[in-house]
Amino acid sequence: MAEIAVTVVIDRLLSLLTEEAILFRGFHTEVEDIKRELLFFQAFLKDADAKAEKGDTISHGLQTWVQELRETVYSIEDLVDEYILHFANPPRQSGVIGFLSYVYSLITNLKQSLEITSKVKDLKLKVGKLKEESSSHGFISSFEQGSGDTINVPWHDPGVISLFIENAEIVGIKSPQGELINWLVEGAAERTVISVVGMGGLGKTTLAKKVYDNKKVVERFACRAWITVSQSFKMEMVLQNMIKKFYEAMKEPIPEAMDAMDEISLIDLLKKYLEDKRYAIVFDDVWRLEFWRFIKYVLPENRRGSRVVITTRNVEVGCAIRESRFHHVHNLQPLSPESSWELFCKKAFQGSCCPSELEKISIDIVKRCAGLPLAIVAIGGALSTKQKNELEWQKFNDNLGSQLETNPHLESITKILSLSYNDLPHFLKPCFLYCAVFPEGYSINCAKLIRLWIAEGFVKGKKGMSLEQRAEEYLNELIHRSLVQLSEVDYVGRIKRCKVHDLMREIILKKAEELSFCHVVGDEDSSFNGKFRRGSVQKGTNTIAMETINRNAHIRSLLLFDIDAVPMLLTSISFTNFKLLKVLDFEDAPLYSVPEDLGNLFHLRYLSLRGTKVKMLPKSLGKLQNLQTLDLKHSLVDALPVEITKLKKLRHILAYSYHYNPEGTFLTARGVHIREGIGSMLDLQKLCHVEVNNERGLIEELGKLRQGHCKPYGRRRAKYVCLHFKYEVPYPPRYFRNLGLEGGLSRLLDWLPILQNLVRVVLVNSRLSNDPMEVLQALPNLLDLCLSNAYGGECFCFKELGFQKLKVLRLHDMKGLKTLKIHEGALLVLERLEIQPSSQMEVPSGIRLLKTLTRIDFFGMPREFAYSMRPQDGQNYHIVEHVPHVFFHVFHAGGQTIVSLR
Repeated sequence: MAEIAVTVVIDRLLSLLTEEAILFRGFHTEVEDIKRELLFFQAFLKDADAKAEKGDTISHGLQTWVQELRETVYSIEDLVDEYILHFANPPRQSGVIGFLSYVYSLITNLKQSLEITSKVKDLKLKVGKLKEESSSHGFISSFEQGSGDTINVPWHDPGVISLFIENAEIVGIKSPQGELINWLVEGAAERTVISVVGMGGLGKTTLAKKVYDNKKVVERFACRAWITVSQSFKMEMVLQNMIKKFYEAMKEPIPEAMDAMDEISLIDLLKKYLEDKRYAIVFDDVWRLEFWRFIKYVLPENRRGSRVVITTRNVEVGCAIRESRFHHVHNLQPLSPESSWELFCKKAFQGSCCPSELEKISIDIVKRCAGLPLAIVAIGGALSTKQKNELEWQKFNDNLGSQLETNPHLESITKILSLSYNDLPHFLKPCFLYCAVFPEGYSINCAKLIRLWIAEGFVKGKKGMSLEQRAEEYLNELIHRSLVQLSEVDYVGRIKRCKVHDLMREIILKKAEELSFCHVVGDEDSSFNGKFRRGSVQKGTNTIAMETINRNAHIRSLLLFDIDAVPMLLTSISFTNFKLLKVLDFEDAPLYSVPEDLGNLFHLRYLSLRGTKVKMLPKSLGKLQNLQTLDLKHSLVDALPVEITKLKKLRHILAYSYHYNPEGTFLTARGVHIREGIGSMLDLQKLCHVEVNNERGLIEELGKLRQGHCKPYGRRRAKYVCLHFKYEVPYPPRYFRNLGLEGGLSRLLDWLPILQNLVRVVLVNSRLSNDPMEVLQALPNLLDLCLSNAYGGECFCFKELGFQKLKVLRLHDMKGLKTLKIHEGALLVLERLEIQPSSQMEVPSGIRLLKTLTRIDFFGMPREFAYSMRPQDGQNYHIVEHVPHVFFHVFHAGGQTIVSLR
């Protein structure tokens, strides 16, 4: 698994040798030599890593060599960054002090240059020695031949066991089993393709096998076959296997010449054999889209009611069957909490009831399995061999990560879940490993994850695409491979939050620590002495734990989660201890100020002070020449220093906070004040929110952002610019996508209809006298509309063809509002509606016309209003009957209670 480290450093060297050629004069030849040797190692390590992950024979000598290579590679990266730190960041003062600083820097740089020259030569020798050892000590041959002192782990496909599970051991598949059986034995005469999609260990093979063996299916399809495809299939062998299984099912002799046939002959034989038969075939464990694109032409569409079933972890493969006119996609869901508990008790207590003293810890263990049958069965089986002792079981749960590695009962979990990781292309592996820095069960902000990947250098540019768009492709790929689970989308359908299954996180965290990729530091972390590139501090700030961080001076990323206090180590001048930091994430930490020496972190690319108590940024911020993301959301910072305009690589400035009253009603939004000069920051992709108070010059500056040249993808405008106006202003640049207006308005601004690109509008405390819907409903791209105390009238009117793209409508604090008139043809794609306190409002009858609504939230409405929609006897229930989720938020002294209509 050293290939990840080598690949990252090679990419970095290639970039530096191209972009920083002048900077590396004098070392160019040496760096080229090192890069050349690393390319040699990279080719070798791809094969070595693949075999190691599969569990093939691995010599101890090779393991030691790989570890030494990884440490050497990291030393090379450290040296490159130290060199840039000293030679790419000269002093910029003027006058006598500037001259003295310049002279001092020359002397210092001369000393540094001599030291770095020595280190480069040492590393070149070390790399050369490693290359000699790779052949002279027989590592390559011993790896391939399995000679010497080895760890020999025979590989058995744990998925095979799924084919032989007894019915009594199966829980929670009755409903999907019935659905699949109906799809097979009923329906059209045309060949129909069915895919079962889900992450590894979810029970796809078990479900498909029970369906395949069902009496109804057996009786309907005399000609049938079960084919296990897997990752390393050979098409010729698949075709031969299909022929054998079909002939055996029909009790016919297998063609004698089949083994000598080439691929084309095998296809011809199959097509002729099946063309007059009703057949059913299951392709289990399909990984590649190419497989279906090939095999669909082999299976004839003969209008005899034939059926094809595919099981896959890859959403892209599962959805590819939609090319067929007749198809079904079944997304297999995790077991419900009730089914999970039933299955666990079957395995852990042989079907008996859980002892009361073990109930709490057992529930915790089942929760960590998150409905994954493979995990529940394996962990339940492992616990069935242990004493029924609460302390013993608690110890097992606390050390589940190491149990996954060492407990033979849990070997199947690690193997099956690791298959998906091992199948990733090399450029996605560090992206997925990075998910291990987040705590267990953490809901990951996808936009944040993407920015972190970019800051770490994991995302490679692609012509015609921004880095953010490319990273979003990476994330979608991980979701399609069922490694990352989608948990929330935003109003435009973009992925908003995601998560990683707890057990998958344990597996990748172990891999990440083996690679020195990252380490999680917590209260229990007292004896770890290893090296790591990224530190994740979770629920712990004790001195010993923080010393673990301090021992790793070459750490690249530091992220804090759920800590009670920010250690002095991170708030004093000791920032200089971490001079190579690229990522510094203080989100939600109890931080009140930022030290002035923050500017010494020359390599810093990502800085988050989101949710902190920080009020002011130091002027040294202007020295962070590589900063890409500055996240100040929900902090107390209300103005950006003028030095911000020096940061030409900034891509994201996020700075705003929302304020609500105790009842949850939106009150106001606050952005930050910025100085003129922002228009020169041509790499900006997102800027929100900016406070604008009749500042024409600033608006003109913001207009310049659309002309930015953003390498490597050509001329491009800023993706998001969010303004927050407190007074009437001249119209802003017409490409703005997000607009917030706060404060009293006599009427909607004349220039609002000109902003044809608006996707989100927020009006707060506007207190308009005329219905604003007349103007707003004509905005062609509006997706999200929030009005808070924005209108003093009694009626909103939504006319035919109005709001053609609106998905979210929030009406807050409209105390005088009585009526919503919704005409047929209005709000055609509305998905979510929120209405906050309006004591006089009637239940809007037009809601029954909104067929795309999936959720309605009523806040603080009168009891009679809610009772009128009760399913049992409410006279207005028919209005909301078609909406899947209807909630009433009831406010009281202790906060609020959410009551579901059904």
